[in-house]
This record gives sequence, C-alpha cells and structure tokens, in this order.
Amino acid sequence: MTHRDVRDAVLGLLPTAGALTAASWLLTGLSLGQWWVGLAVAAVVAVADGLSRPVLRVLARWWGAVAALILGVVTQVLIVGLVLIGLPWVRVHSWVTVLTTFAVVGVVSVVVHWLLGVNDSSYLVADLLRRARRVRAAPAAGAPAGLVIVQVDGLPFPLLRHGIHSGVLPTLARWVRSGSHDAVGWWARVPSTTPASQAALLHGSNDGIPAFRWYEQALGRLVVSNRPADAALIEERVSDGRGLLAGGGVSIANMFSGDADTALMVMSRAGRRGGLGPGGDYLRFFARPFILVRSLVLTAGEIVKELHQGRQQRMRGVEPRIHRHGAYPLLRGLTNVLLRDLNVALVAEHMMRGAPVIFVDFVDYDEIAHHAGVARPESMDALAGVDRVLGTLEQLAAAAPRDYRFVVLSDHGQSQGPTFRQLSGRTLEEAVRAHLALPAPVTLAATSDVEGWGPVNALLADLLGTGGPVGRWAARRSTGESAGMLVGPPDAGPGGDRTDLVVVGSGNLGLIWFPRLGDHVTLEDLQERFPALIPGLLGEPGIGFVVAGSARGPLAIGPRGVHLLAEDTVQGEDPLGPFGPRAARDLLRVATGTNHPDLYVHSTLDTGTDEVHAFEELVGCHGGLGGWQNQAVLVHPAGWTVDEELLDDGELYGADAVHRQLIRWLERAGLRDFSR
Repeated sequence: MTHRDVRDAVLGLLPTAGALTAASWLLTGLSLGQWWVGLAVAAVVAVADGLSRPVLRVLARWWGAVAALILGVVTQVLIVGLVLIGLPWVRVHSWVTVLTTFAVVGVVSVVVHWLLGVNDSSYLVADLLRRARRVRAAPAAGAPAGLVIVQVDGLPFPLLRHGIHSGVLPTLARWVRSGSHDAVGWWARVPSTTPASQAALLHGSNDGIPAFRWYEQALGRLVVSNRPADAALIEERVSDGRGLLAGGGVSIANMFSGDADTALMVMSRAGRRGGLGPGGDYLRFFARPFILVRSLVLTAGEIVKELHQGRQQRMRGVEPRIHRHGAYPLLRGLTNVLLRDLNVALVAEHMMRGAPVIFVDFVDYDEIAHHAGVARPESMDALAGVDRVLGTLEQLAAAAPRDYRFVVLSDHGQSQGPTFRQLSGRTLEEAVRAHLALPAPVTLAATSDVEGWGPVNALLADLLGTGGPVGRWAARRSTGESAGMLVGPPDAGPGGDRTDLVVVGSGNLGLIWFPRLGDHVTLEDLQERFPALIPGLLGEPGIGFVVAGSARGPLAIGPRGVHLLAEDTVQGEDPLGPFGPRAARDLLRVATGTNHPDLYVHSTLDTGTDEVHAFEELVGCHGGLGGWQNQAVLVHPAGWTVDEELLDDGELYGADAVHRQLIRWLERAGLRDFSR
C-alpha cells in the first residue's frame, strides 16, 4: 500500500467521520468522547463493510435482489450499531439512538455537500473510483471501447440547445463545445411516447403500438405498456433476439430489454424470478453504510421542494398549470432522487465490470415536465441533475477497466399547454358520451396519468414478486387480465363483451374504440350510427381534427377541410397545416397499423405559443404532434457520423432509424458481430 493509498483511504473516511461527530453534538444519546473517535468509528465501519461484502454477495446471488435490499439495510444497521456499542470510547443509549444516528448522518451529509457545492451522485461511487484509479491498467491492446447510452426521457432538442447556451447543462456543453460530441435532433413519429420509441430504439420495431395504452379487440381489454405483463407481451411481439443490447449488453430501468443478457429494473422482465437481475448488483446501493439513508433524506427533501414549488406556481399565477397534489410529490421524490441514485450505482457496477454496451433511462425530467411545465425552473433543475450524472459517469469511464464512449438521447420531446378539460370543462370521455346521444353506454375510459409510476412498479414488482404471500399478491397485481400496477392510479377495468365504448388519452392524442361494432369501424359506419359524434367533437374547444378510416382510406377531418392521407390530397382547408409536412405521413402510418383505434382525436395547436392540449391532466405532454414533442435528441461522439441514407430531410426519421444508426455504430466500434 502506497502513501497515496493511505491518503485516499483517510480522505474517504473524513465525510463520514465529520457527519458522525456532528450527530454526537446533536443527539443526547450519543457521545464520541474525543475528537478523533469519529474517524475511528468510520474506519472500523469501513473495514466491517469490506469484510461483510463478499458474504452478502454470495447470499444475494442465491436469493436475488430482494435479499440485497433486506440484507443490505439490516447489515448497515448492525455494522454501525455494533461498532458504536463495541468501541470503548463511544457511549450510545440504545438501538433507537443508532437508527436516529443514521438519519442525522444522512441529513448532515446532505448539508455539508450542499455547503461545499457538491451536489451530484459521485458520493455513491467515491470508493469505487478511488480503488479503480489505483489499480486501473491500460486496456488490452485491440479491445474496443465500450458504449454507455443514456436516455434522458422526454428531453426536446430545442431545450437541449437552450440548456447548453444557458449553462444549465455544463457537462453536455463541454462535450459539444470541445468537439468531442455532436448534438443533433431526430423526429419522434406519432405516437411520440416512451413505449413506441423505446421498442424501436432497443428492438428496431414499434409496429402495433398506437399509443401509450390501447384497446385490443382480441384480448378484450386495455394494453398498458408500463404494466409488467403487457410490457412482456409487447417485447415478445417486437423482439427477434438480436436487439440493440444482444451479445452481452446491460439494460437498466428501461421499458424493454433490448435482448440484453442482464436486465435490471426492466419493465418487460419485472415480476419474474430473477427479473430484477443479479442481487449482487444492488449491494453498492443497499449495503453501503449511509448511502441509502442519504438518498432517502434527499428524497424527503425533494418532496418538500415540490410542495414549495407547486405553491409558488399558484402564488405567482403561472399559466398554464395543473394541480400538483396527491401522490405526485412522492413520485417526484422517488424518480428524481432514489431511482436516479440507484441507476447510477447500477451503471457504475457494470462499467467497472467492463460491460460492452449499457443502456439506461433517467425519467427525472419527463416526470417533472409533465406536472410543472416543459421549461419551468424545476424541470430545468431536473435536467441539471442528469447532466451532473453524466459528469459522474465520465469520471467512472476514466477509471474503468476499458475505455467508454457516451451517447445521450431522448425518446421524444415534450409540448406544453392547458389541458382539454381546462378548455372545455369536461374530459374527452364526457365529451364523446355527450355527442353519442346514447342513454348510458358501458364505457372503459383511461385518461389518468400512469406513465410516471412505471419505474417504481418495475422495481416493486421484482422485489415483491419472488415468492411467499407478498410475492403472490404482487404477481396477481402485476399480471393477469387487468395487468394492474402495484402502486399508482387504479385500472380503468378489464373491459369485456359488454363494453360499448373505449376512450383513452395519450398526451394530446385521444383514441376511441367501439368494441361491440367489431373491428375497423369506418367513417361511414360512424356517420350512420352516430351522426352527431364527429361534428360535435370538432366543435369542442381544443380539438383540431379527427382521423377515421373510410372507403377512400384514412381521413384527417377538420372543421373546414379533409386531408386524404393515402393520397396526400386536401379538400378545403388542410386540418394538418399547422402540424408541419410530416403530419400526414405520421398519421397514415398509425391509422393503418395494427391495433389502431376506430377514431383518433387530436388537439389543436396554438401556432403563436406552440401549445397543445393534453387529454390527460398534464401541463406537459407528448403522444401526438405539435410543439416540441416530436423533436428528440441524439448526442454522439463526433467521429461517429450519421449515415446519409438514413436521413430524411436532414435528420433521422423515427426511432427505428435511430436504432439502425446505433447498430451500425456498434458494428464499426467492434462491439457487435453476429456473423459467426
């Protein structure tokens, strides 16, 4: 051991020692005696942690991720408690004091880091970085550099440019300004949603995904893409076994696996035994002393910050806005702190193991932008947090056993505006029912916000779905006909033979089915049975056009004109005019695809403000056209050029085109070879 090793070890103990000393000042039941005892306690805790880790890894490998969680937390408490009780210089009143010490150390650590201006996730992997820097050898000759793909969920390309210029995103700004990376936009086709984009990014196809959730006549129920059973169903349909991460890749916190050998918190594999991945992967987060408690303290702080910021919006009269109450503050805390930290820890583990390709999704910005607004201060702060994560991963890459390159992309953008309900005074379901002029149609409606609960449910479904009575309950909740979630808004219901009407919201895109009329209900059928429906919907404030099938193919029908999508001809005033030249092509694709609804309903676009109107109660949305929601992000190494033949009007068109480009880059980098 060199002098530098000793110095690094001592420096690594100082933050914990300082926090323990502060805890002894604040708690009457804890006394450390001399000034140096905090450092001694931190040293003994670190040694005990190092000795316990091999045993925990074996147990976690046998029993899975749930063992990593339970054993990690219990071991943390036992190690710290036994050290405090066992050292002769320390006086501790009880085990309650030990638990209180954990909380106080977490709070003190957060405060100290804030005072020092250190506000990132590097504390999660500080010990890993120190060890790796000491022992890192030069990469093997000829070994290709690995690739880490970071998805910043919902980030629009115009906002990326603003973040670079404004200083909100210093890491990405440095990459772009230094010439190491290029930042380009790509077009997220309708439906501009995570399941459609991630299915294509990871598997090369999103056929049969008309929205975030949809009704399937053959199943007689809604398919909701962030429910474990339905995500598995979707992946089974789109996967050919040769996805983006096939051949040794790692998928972390995604909706689909990309055919990765290792899938951690992946929705399509959630709820299965071992679906969360090897239990040992989670030990850095769950078993490191004070790591989990610090994340929990920060999570609580994020909840308080959300309550304050929501009140500030109301006090200042910010418009448009929605009510930010109920379970959302908790959800923000979980996604913006706890799950982000866990993702960083998991990526770090696999970078240090030399994984060839890692794909991780950070949902922080998307979730906050839905509720606060696309470019509001709290949304930009979430982006800044992900940018700090990129800085931490860059440090890890410098210490990892192989070189790494980074690609940063988004799955879609976000658009903003008052909701349809705020404009019209009623939900889309209520509007449809009113214009049907039916006495009481049996309706299956789904317009509540369910997207943000997906990552939390992926984690819970795996942690609980590993056997025993709780596991059996979790399995019933996460699979089956209703494909229900463990936490979040309730299911709309299973549907069934008696359902007359299905109304679904997916951002500013609404979908309507008439199940009892059979498959592929046409415009002519609707005009005969419900002559007031389409004129009534087009008369609603906030509805711009509807898309229906007809004898002449799909039609986009507006208040003063019709666009024949297959022929790309217009009669009267073009209802798609405000939405740009790609609107007709986007809508034709989904209107003729598998699982398309009988009627698409699309919001208006205010060309002065670029505002659209969600059919869910979300101020920021995506799913259709208009605003920034179709303008996604791709930041890639500067030497990795985008192939001309994949471009459409100067940019990649659709997530499947981005998938093909990523595959080509992997092949050129020597990270993918299926020729053998």
